[in-house]
Amino acid sequence: MLFQQTRVMIHASLASLPRRFALSASMALSVALVVMTLAGFLAMAKGFEVALAGAGSPRVAVILGGGTNQESGSAIPPGALHALSALSGDPGLARNTAGDLLLSREIVVPVDVADVKSGASRTLALRGMDATGAAIRDTVTLTQGLMFSGGRRDIVIGAKIARALGLYVGDVLRLGPVDWTVSGEFSAGGSAFESEIWADLEAVRAAFDRQGEVQSVKLRLNDPMALERLQQYLAGVAETPLVAVSEADLYAGQSARTASLIRLFGWPLAGLMAFGASAGALNTMMSSVSERAVEIATVRALGFSRLAAFIATGVEAMVLALVGTVLGIGLSLIAFNGWQASTIGANNARMAFDLAVTPDVMLSAGLIGLVIGLVGGALPALAATRQPLAAALGGRG
Repeated sequence: MLFQQTRVMIHASLASLPRRFALSASMALSVALVVMTLAGFLAMAKGFEVALAGAGSPRVAVILGGGTNQESGSAIPPGALHALSALSGDPGLARNTAGDLLLSREIVVPVDVADVKSGASRTLALRGMDATGAAIRDTVTLTQGLMFSGGRRDIVIGAKIARALGLYVGDVLRLGPVDWTVSGEFSAGGSAFESEIWADLEAVRAAFDRQGEVQSVKLRLNDPMALERLQQYLAGVAETPLVAVSEADLYAGQSARTASLIRLFGWPLAGLMAFGASAGALNTMMSSVSERAVEIATVRALGFSRLAAFIATGVEAMVLALVGTVLGIGLSLIAFNGWQASTIGANNARMAFDLAVTPDVMLSAGLIGLVIGLVGGALPALAATRQPLAAALGGRG
């Protein structure tokens, strides 16, 4: 009996929505706006995490010096480099056919680059590396042109940089005090590597007066478990404190801080908007109950239960919230997914990344939309159960 009563009242409630189109649409749109706002912030945080996660590999070890966990503040002295190069035994490091370690000494120099399209200047990361640097990294593919040559002022640019700045192979780009020729373009699965410019280590050192400087050393591991053996070896190099971390952990730590900051702004803003949307939903549903006061009182007089009236009103609010949620998620996919943004990342340089409206982003944003419907519909549903029958049948509302 309760099921039948509830089904009849839900049908009557939903059938009356076209008569209250303006109010119903305003509630759905307010929910959609909240969902879309939250999805935008979460997609930004997720896209940043994806870009950095794609750059890190558990099979690449990064050695840093000076007690820091970032390249920008690291310095590795010549003695430590010599000890690494002379490393014997089998700490699990990959070697080439000649028996030499697959090792890349690297420095990162922030450089200001003018946007060809807009003329605006942006700070990018110019990474000087050994010839083995690109081969050590996972997912890196040269898509156009040639890799940089030793000792020459050639650069290869990431795909995101190429698109953002409108650069092509053969272009000449001024970085710091000298001109550089774009010799190639590489892709790295959309990761943070694509926001960097790569060049020969010695050429970068000479151009920026960084002779002898090394900020980090990248080493290819035979397996991720070899990292622990490498850390034990470095503990015996007493000249300077050295730390070895996996490339995956290095970038994961960077992404966690920035992604948390983005969410720190996103959730309070979405919560504030959700509060306003809940108030709007409450007003909409109270108006709905008021307009249908006679209808609700009539079915109550015919023997329909209070619970049936409560459920029907609550379902109406949830349906409107669901419509708004679906609309908000759909608009988020259209507006945000794949949209390119940028922020200041590691090494004080700009990093480009694509916003990602992933299933977990849609779920989180969608839940807040449904919560708005639940909160906004609770009091009106309770009011529907307390309609004074005699007054309502007498013409109130």
